[in-house]
Amino acid sequence: MFVDELELLVRGGRGGNGVVSFRREKYVPKGGPDGGDGGDGGSVYLWADLSKHSFLDLRYRRLLKASDGSHGRGKNRHGAAGADLLVPVPLGSIVRDQKNNVIADLTLPNQKALVAAGGKGGKGNARFATSRRRVPRLAEKGLPGDEKVLFLELKLMAQVGLVGFPNAGKSTLLGRITEAKPKVAPYPFTTITPNLGVVKVGDTGSFVVADLPGLIKGAHKGAGLGYRFLRHVERNLLLLFLIDLSPDAQPDPEKAYRLLQQELEQFSSRLTAYPRVVVGNKLDLTEAAKQLDVLRGAVFDVDGEDTPVFAISAATGEGVEELICYLHGRVTTLSAQKSKTDAEEVIRIEQTDHLPLAIESNGDVYIVSGTAVEKMAAKTDFDSEEALLRFQNYCRRSGLDKELKIKGIKEGDTVRIGQEEFTYFE
Repeated sequence: MFVDELELLVRGGRGGNGVVSFRREKYVPKGGPDGGDGGDGGSVYLWADLSKHSFLDLRYRRLLKASDGSHGRGKNRHGAAGADLLVPVPLGSIVRDQKNNVIADLTLPNQKALVAAGGKGGKGNARFATSRRRVPRLAEKGLPGDEKVLFLELKLMAQVGLVGFPNAGKSTLLGRITEAKPKVAPYPFTTITPNLGVVKVGDTGSFVVADLPGLIKGAHKGAGLGYRFLRHVERNLLLLFLIDLSPDAQPDPEKAYRLLQQELEQFSSRLTAYPRVVVGNKLDLTEAAKQLDVLRGAVFDVDGEDTPVFAISAATGEGVEELICYLHGRVTTLSAQKSKTDAEEVIRIEQTDHLPLAIESNGDVYIVSGTAVEKMAAKTDFDSEEALLRFQNYCRRSGLDKELKIKGIKEGDTVRIGQEEFTYFE
């Protein structure tokens, strides 16, 4: 099964809690605080793996979560950081957020994208010791990791993309020039999912070919199977237009080439500028040579002399070796021209913008939001008297108390900050 679209929920690991601890050793009176920090939570990375060709492995894994960090311990021992989660995805994966913005595009082997950062670990009480506060009895809780809904889309990364109408012989050609075993049958839409194959040239040369499902007229609007797979054409270095030269071919070679050109252009105008080669197939059939002349004339009328035309028989192998040599040389040239210097080895997704303090009232409930205040509430242990006092002082310093009074809060009303709720008192 070929899966090229997927929705995922990713979550970074929670940071470990800091600990309240004091030094207890024989002959050491009044030992000071020695509570260690919690470890940071693990992060979730998407990793471009050459061995993957679809999202099939992730189809039923709706939640991808990294490990939590460990809690701190006494004797200034910090908790271990949570393990990162490395999720293999196919080369050519595009990652979008809920607003359909592209946040990562994995186009290089082993490239990684940080999609959910782990939460920071909380500080232990040793961090709060000062000359004036020598016995701090407060520690911070670890922060939760980032949580995002992601939409993954795959555009296959292949050097040569086979484009043609149903039964033009794309699968037959792929099976002859590679070790791939695509399904071959004499009815339309035999190929319903893209197939990849590696063409070996000599002892060291090779290139990747993608056999895409057949297009029909109106494919750019969703007709047939073409619309779903047209996007895979955009990742190829070179397009190979395979045209049926048989006398009863429908459409005929001239019309077939013009329609293919039209469908690609209407799907994306960028595709018209892609390098291409036109190949007439089924040269072994009677009158195929006449059809080839018609095809050459159509290509010359549309593209001039810029587009080379080959004639082959995928069934018998006639002309295939010459075509492979040309494709290998062209792919080598195009690959050298394509610069990859701007690509990042690790793509770090930008975090949500810092949100300012805001208050919304709903009856006697006041909902407080803002990046800083929500983070402060999340890492405060409200069971600790010192931690609660620290949070109250923060609310006064940040102006939250003043803003609540401006909003008309009264004693006994409820204040909600993130996951925490409080009763307001003067």
